[in-house]
Amino acid sequence: MRPAIKIAAPREDESQNLDQVFSALADPVRRSILKRLDGEDLLVSELAKPFQISLQAVSRHIQVLVRAGLVTQHRTGRISRCRLDAGPIFEAALWVNRYSKYWQGQFDTLAAWLDQIESEHSSGGSVGASGKRKDKFKPK
Repeated sequence: MRPAIKIAAPREDESQNLDQVFSALADPVRRSILKRLDGEDLLVSELAKPFQISLQAVSRHIQVLVRAGLVTQHRTGRISRCRLDAGPIFEAALWVNRYSKYWQGQFDTLAAWLDQIESEHSSGGSVGASGKRKDKFKPK
């Protein structure tokens, strides 16, 4: 039996930030906005162009991204320029990566099973009670 993997619970403020980041990333429009901001600063009006929604709706999406810390906005008069801040995405990736130990263990178990099946298959398979060969895989 495999020992249980202990994963430290995030602090409350860290948990709140992660909630905001994952909530913001859950929407396809917001993910698209982040993709468009990758590597360049854009005006809100430039961000809104490809979407079939109002400028006001795009602005609301941007505000969700700002609250999650994923976008910074700089205003000069009535002009608002947006910039991607990937820091919170990095924090979310670190959080997700905490679970890689679990998945790596599952992949290791799968690899062991596949190795066992491969060795049985290459050695001629097993023979059942009826004396007939029981191949797990049939050649195509």
